Amino acid sequence: MKTNSSEAKQLDKNDTLGHYREEFYTSSEKIYLDGNSLGLLSTRAETALLHLLNSWKEHGIDGWTEGEYPWFYLSENLGAMTAPLIGAHDEEVMITGSTTTNLHQLTASFFQPYGKRTKILADTLNFPSDIYALKSQLQLKGLNPDDHLVQVKSTDGNTLQTSAIIEAMTEDIAFIILPSVLYRSGQILDMETITKEAHVRGIKVGFDLCHSIGAIPHKLSAWGVDFAFWCTYKHLNGGPGSVGGLYVNRKHFGTAPGLAGWFSSDKGKQFDMEHNLTPATHAGAFQIGTPHVLSAAPLIGSLEMITEAGIEAIRKKSLQLTAYFMDLIDKELAGYDFTIANPRSDSLRGGHIYLEHKEAARICKALKANGIIPDFRNPNGIRLAPVALYNTFSEIWQTVQILKNIMEEKTYTNYENKRGVIA
Repeated sequence: MKTNSSEAKQLDKNDTLGHYREEFYTSSEKIYLDGNSLGLLSTRAETALLHLLNSWKEHGIDGWTEGEYPWFYLSENLGAMTAPLIGAHDEEVMITGSTTTNLHQLTASFFQPYGKRTKILADTLNFPSDIYALKSQLQLKGLNPDDHLVQVKSTDGNTLQTSAIIEAMTEDIAFIILPSVLYRSGQILDMETITKEAHVRGIKVGFDLCHSIGAIPHKLSAWGVDFAFWCTYKHLNGGPGSVGGLYVNRKHFGTAPGLAGWFSSDKGKQFDMEHNLTPATHAGAFQIGTPHVLSAAPLIGSLEMITEAGIEAIRKKSLQLTAYFMDLIDKELAGYDFTIANPRSDSLRGGHIYLEHKEAARICKALKANGIIPDFRNPNGIRLAPVALYNTFSEIWQTVQILKNIMEEKTYTNYENKRGVIA
């Protein structure tokens, strides 16, 4: 079925968030649909980075306590800016470390095997680094990962059933780590129900928010989630290698950090230089090392913009973008053997589209050659992430037309059906 661009143009005209696109460094020659791997640079993020760089130039070591954004308190201040995005109290959130470092910290702090409860529950669809960390934490406690890491299986290879997760919460499970949004299919897990069922069974539960923070609203504190962790370079547009984040429910304040470090300290005591740690009385206790100031700086501008736009408005537009994308795929690409493998329901769909095709790797290469930036996931997945703050409905329409042309003319056959070094 042939479509035209008039609907896309009208949707763009009615887009209340459309003006934010002007603040991002976009290219007239490319359509960027990989924001769920790395968000684009905005002028606000750039300005914030240059501002913090200048504070080093101007203040030297006094930048720790002077200037508009004193470095000594930067992690706490960025945490407070992030808290509304995940439905948390300010003191429950810290911008610190990295995704995997924070998972190691939270596991070391809250996974305390005892009696029959010696196992960690995860899933078979999670991003590999989380599983690497959990296996190493088990080994550090003298437990064999083959016996003590339980992974909920998927029935279709793309999604998880809440009932299966609950069924796996047996009496030997002490600790649960799951993604909020599955990185491949974009399925949103029912965090509220999972948390409730885990707590009924006396199990602590935490979530990896890498693919949800900045794209969907959360209510972590209201749901009683024990802890969470995330990166900031995807939907938060913090830049490559930008500082990660963690959340610890305030009911756990006072728990000693499993991996104590210099910035785990109460700030009033930190420079007493005592060899006995006095931990911070909030989520700051779970920091480890000195804040990476220049890697955190862009978040000042990024979080300011997201707060201004509003996470509810971002989610609304994101759903409109992905729904329009799926509608065009259904109409224009029928007969080309694509499968939409992400959930279609608004309540279950995160911020990206996930297409499956046996020629996915070479199709991604053909897209890139035509100015579309997708994301290939082994063995046969194409992730396409239209981001509410900088992508347009017209770009989606153009993408589908280009993809249709690639399939009609079979130009994808010019490429090897094999992933690159980085997919």
